[in-house]
Amino acid sequence: MRFSTQRVATVAAALLMGFAACSEDPFAYDWYDQPDTTYLFSLARPEPNLYSGFNFYERTTVRVETPGATGSWDVAVDTRGSSLVLLPPGALGITARAAVATMVGVAFEDILQAPGDTLLYELNDPIPLVAGSVYVVRTNRQGGSFGSSCVYYAKLEPVVIDVAEGKLTFRYIASPICNNRELVSPGN
Repeated sequence: MRFSTQRVATVAAALLMGFAACSEDPFAYDWYDQPDTTYLFSLARPEPNLYSGFNFYERTTVRVETPGATGSWDVAVDTRGSSLVLLPPGALGITARAAVATMVGVAFEDILQAPGDTLLYELNDPIPLVAGSVYVVRTNRQGGSFGSSCVYYAKLEPVVIDVAEGKLTFRYIASPICNNRELVSPGN
């Protein structure tokens, strides 16, 4: 099959005009500048298959006990003693890149960038949830544009830590930019 140079140029021009006619930049990132709020249940609750895990890249709750859920969540919630805790996958023996850093004495709004020091992140141990603390999450590896391998960063703040009910309500902001530690949109 042969294509004339003029035909190829016409198709290319039509595609470019289509992109130019769009009011949105096709390479822009969809930042959600306002924190979103969600909740998770403790793995210790007696009911099976409650939403106990969260995927920050997809901004979705996950049933950790569901077959095939391994690798699809970044943190889970559990009860240890008389406290709720965040569990990175490694705390349940799952090999993953997801980890959590505890930011003490810093307000949610003041955390503009995830820590670069990997020693600040916990990969394998439960992290006690404390009212007034903020946590930075490095996600599991995700597929990025053009076959790249990415981690993403998010910050979360407990809104309600209900140990008796085994329920954590938290607000969060998650970056949509591959391997970028910024936790505010590029326009801010």
